[in-house]
Amino acid sequence: MANGVAQKTVHQTALAVSGVTRNFGGLIAVDSMSFDLAENEVLGLIGPNGSGKTTMMNLISGALKPNGGSIRLYNQDITQEPANFIARLGIARTFQIVRILPTLTVLENVAAGGVFGYDRRWGTHLEDHARQMLHRVGLEGAERSPVSGLTYINQKRLELARALVSDPRVLLLDEWLAGLNPSELLTGIELIEELRSEGRTIIVVEHVMDAIRSLCDRCVVMNSGAKIAEGTPGEVLADADVIRAYLGDEHA
Repeated sequence: MANGVAQKTVHQTALAVSGVTRNFGGLIAVDSMSFDLAENEVLGLIGPNGSGKTTMMNLISGALKPNGGSIRLYNQDITQEPANFIARLGIARTFQIVRILPTLTVLENVAAGGVFGYDRRWGTHLEDHARQMLHRVGLEGAERSPVSGLTYINQKRLELARALVSDPRVLLLDEWLAGLNPSELLTGIELIEELRSEGRTIIVVEHVMDAIRSLCDRCVVMNSGAKIAEGTPGEVLADADVIRAYLGDEHA
């Protein structure tokens, strides 16, 4: 406190998206998107189906390249870098459709993230850390199990552990809660809340509004590839343009 005024902590920008556009032929999937993600912030990227959210996540992670604009990670330009290079710089993700390595054990699946991600480990150091991440997400004791025997939520836990094992600087969660039953959903929200409490920097793409309200510091709302609103969850979910995008003109 200085001169009786509380000082607000200012976090540096972890990710800066500036004027990013992605076309697929004549279709504009992402249209001049711009937003910043602060270090230790949880940002919700929301919008109706087909609004361009997953395409935006693919652009950030390097799975796709923009046709225009720039993406910077801690002020380093990653716009045209390959996905493996971006992973090594510290961006890890989960996928809308779970992607696991079917011929590897649970532990080996997680260890793969430690080899190819940001904080790379090897040998027993990697194996010990992978075990810790499995415990972290609630999969302790399943290390040597085949992934084919995992339930859906445990496949999601596995993918999350693989993303976390390299201690990424930015974590992308693409509809990680989708497809869970009500009890699994509560478990999933609690797990992400724990990650938030650790101070991790996260972008969450999600349709579960209860999760958005409880998890996110801010939200960016997309519709037809463009940003239509930005603010706190309460602000954007009360915005007339957002209501119209989700529910139609008669509800706005």
